[in-house]
Amino acid sequence: MRQLCLFAFALTLLVVLLGAYTRLTDAGLGCPDWPGCYGFNYVPDTAFEQQLAASRFPDKPLDLAKAGNEMLHRYAAGSLGMIILVLALCSLRARHRAYRIGAWLLLALVIVQATLGMLTVTLNLLPFIVLGHLLGGFSILALLFLLLLRARSRAAQDGEPRSRLHTLQYSRRHSLQHPRQHSQQQSQQRSHPQYARQLLALWWVALLVLIIQIALGGWTAANYAALACVELPVCQGDWLSQWQWSAFHPHGMPAASYQYGVLSSDERITIHVAHRLWAMVTAVVLFTLAWRCYQVRELQLWSAWLALAVLVQLTLGVANVWWHLPLPLAVAHNAGAAFLLLMVTGTGERLCRAREAIWRETRHLSAIKQ
Repeated sequence: MRQLCLFAFALTLLVVLLGAYTRLTDAGLGCPDWPGCYGFNYVPDTAFEQQLAASRFPDKPLDLAKAGNEMLHRYAAGSLGMIILVLALCSLRARHRAYRIGAWLLLALVIVQATLGMLTVTLNLLPFIVLGHLLGGFSILALLFLLLLRARSRAAQDGEPRSRLHTLQYSRRHSLQHPRQHSQQQSQQRSHPQYARQLLALWWVALLVLIIQIALGGWTAANYAALACVELPVCQGDWLSQWQWSAFHPHGMPAASYQYGVLSSDERITIHVAHRLWAMVTAVVLFTLAWRCYQVRELQLWSAWLALAVLVQLTLGVANVWWHLPLPLAVAHNAGAAFLLLMVTGTGERLCRAREAIWRETRHLSAIKQ
């Protein structure tokens, strides 16, 4: 299960990056049909096949580079779907119920993701569908990462003696506690659960803020608004006077094709500015979460990686605007968003495990007193 999950996670990361590369190279409609390409299961490369493709889609000429990018993404996504199907079937023999739930939830997400992939092509890159497809890929990636962390935790618990596990994980010296309350044991016991609840509430806020930011980034890409602002730190002078709430309408403007975008200049500026402004909110919230987590011994490593991920992503965002969206930096910005989501996911998983340790210790102490 762990090895299969690790392979699926690595392949999902590749699929996410291939999806970003396909979108950024304007290859989303490189193949006008689905799941094949101009009626073939591969990119037509011979003269006869290309003639046949031209007769089937006379108004959509074949671009070999774009079609190749699109089909590579589809092959990788199809392989991932098969691996997750195998993972779901293997999970029926798993001892822990969480594995079975996670694996079958992954399979359901893959089915939804495949449907969104089809609609992305058949609806000619409708922004709302493109956004859903991006969020679906990120959701699969985060869930696989969570399963990996849980599998590692379970393996560590099953492989260690009970007494050693208690000493390493559930000792009060290593439990979640507020740094100002080391001196008073009774105060510590009262504050442990409270501080854990505060951190977990902050984590949920941070996760929601990050999801909104990723969605805004996806909306920016789907509406081709990444180059709507090419200045720092402002955007086209008085951008407030150009603000258009219609830029966030889920259905948008009706069009035969949404490739290269159909929104007005003001609407694209609105989307770009919203992504920038919410990036500042996201950075503040995530840095706050990293700082609060750093005060807890079990979370120090995760908090450091989280802070680093925020810094890298901010740097990549600024670099993309400064150098007008070069392809390597644009793909790296997508990878940075995925890395940021994984760090938040890992921090939350570690926090939940620490909270479970606190509750076990609190119940143990209460039983001793009684």
